[in-house]
Amino acid sequence: MTRLWLTILLAATAMLAGCSGSPQFPEPTTVRASNDTASQAIDYAKEMLGKPYKYAGDTPAGFDCSGLVKYSYGRAGISMPRDTQAQRRMSMLVSIHAMREGDLLFFDQEGKKTSHVGMYLGKGRFIHAPSSGGKVRTDSINAEFWKKHLVEARRV
Repeated sequence: MTRLWLTILLAATAMLAGCSGSPQFPEPTTVRASNDTASQAIDYAKEMLGKPYKYAGDTPAGFDCSGLVKYSYGRAGISMPRDTQAQRRMSMLVSIHAMREGDLLFFDQEGKKTSHVGMYLGKGRFIHAPSSGGKVRTDSINAEFWKKHLVEARRV
């Protein structure tokens, strides 16, 4: 019976920790990713292409947008917060024109800057876990929808 309650508690916690939920981990304050580390994070994210979207997911079994960022940078050795708001706060604003591989792209899809996050691949493309029923994929930041909703780029 205790195992059932633990399972229910863990499932409820996961449901509450989705893409734009509350931070679950202390935010890193001084660690910055080198270009090599950012490139490694992108390589790990690319390995997840085609993996299913899963609300509050941060493993190859399924990802939401911030879970993909957390997983990819974590594999590259950088501890990331779990949600988009905290990821935005711990990263440094960069010009859209100065973006480089591994920079985080934040999109306004729900009237707030932290409703969606992706990772810049270079050459106008980014990788992300888009939405329920979707899969990890790449898209162009110049596509009409993404161009309209892109708010800012930030560096880990």
